[in-house]
Amino acid sequence: MKTLEEELISCKTNNQRIFEQRTNLPGVINTIIENLEDDTCFAHIGDEPIHFSTSVQEMIDKFREILFPGYFSREKLDGANLKYSIGQTVSQLHDILAEQVTHVLRHDCLRYGQACIECENKGYGTALKVIEEIPGLRRCLAQDVIAAYEGDPAAKSHDEVIFSYPGLYAITVYRIANILHKLKIPQLPRIMSEHAHSITGIDIHPGATIGSRFVIDHGTGIVIGETSVIGNNVRVYQNVTIGALSLPPGAGEKLRDAKRHPTIEDNVIIYSGATILGGETIIGSGSVIGGNVWLTQSIPSDTKVFIETPKLIYRYQDEDK
Repeated sequence: MKTLEEELISCKTNNQRIFEQRTNLPGVINTIIENLEDDTCFAHIGDEPIHFSTSVQEMIDKFREILFPGYFSREKLDGANLKYSIGQTVSQLHDILAEQVTHVLRHDCLRYGQACIECENKGYGTALKVIEEIPGLRRCLAQDVIAAYEGDPAAKSHDEVIFSYPGLYAITVYRIANILHKLKIPQLPRIMSEHAHSITGIDIHPGATIGSRFVIDHGTGIVIGETSVIGNNVRVYQNVTIGALSLPPGAGEKLRDAKRHPTIEDNVIIYSGATILGGETIIGSGSVIGGNVWLTQSIPSDTKVFIETPKLIYRYQDEDK
């Protein structure tokens, strides 16, 4: 056991070592600053800042309070406060959304030297357009909820689907982001979708086209690419990829606006682990894609595609002796 004097000496020695290590920081900092001038790397210095971390979450929360009133509100809603509470939430959402849209428009304008589009005026105008879509959004999401409940015996109520299903959360964010994407708002729709992706494990590009009564059962590991087209009454299980074929180096610019992802027609079921790739791939209406199927070609309507049952090997404990 160290004496008090030995402990003091040890502490002083450690403090001296830490101080000596910290004296190296200025040199390291200078090296990093010099490295910032390397044009082969990326930096975002002197450009319009975009603050997304908390405001996007707050914006999505406000949308959910309005799209599903009473479910995610902080207070009980009834006839006495409904108009005031919803009105306040809509007003707050409008201002948050307008600010976010303004930021991304101004960011791209200044960073890429684009012509002036009156960012703030367009930001507030866009926010109003999106909020005007809320009644239609509510009707569309109601059909998603009903479809999830009707197709899942584990769901005990519509409320359970709304409160707890990650698939519905991801679909809700997608449908909002899709409106912004159609209005050609940069960055924000993708950041919203990736926020939902980080929470649910479900990655839906805001550019995808998805019909009504869309159900994601269980979720996690799902990828739906930008140019995917999905019809009505489609059900997708976990670990499904609706994606693009592997592209050669440099194909990004050449194929950026091309149809790269499949088309899934109405009333299709896609089971867990299935992978469907390619812009020319069409899954005909009423078809069923089995688990772990890999598809890069079209199939006609009312087709079932399954992998042949693998051969199982049973080895019993007595046989190992």
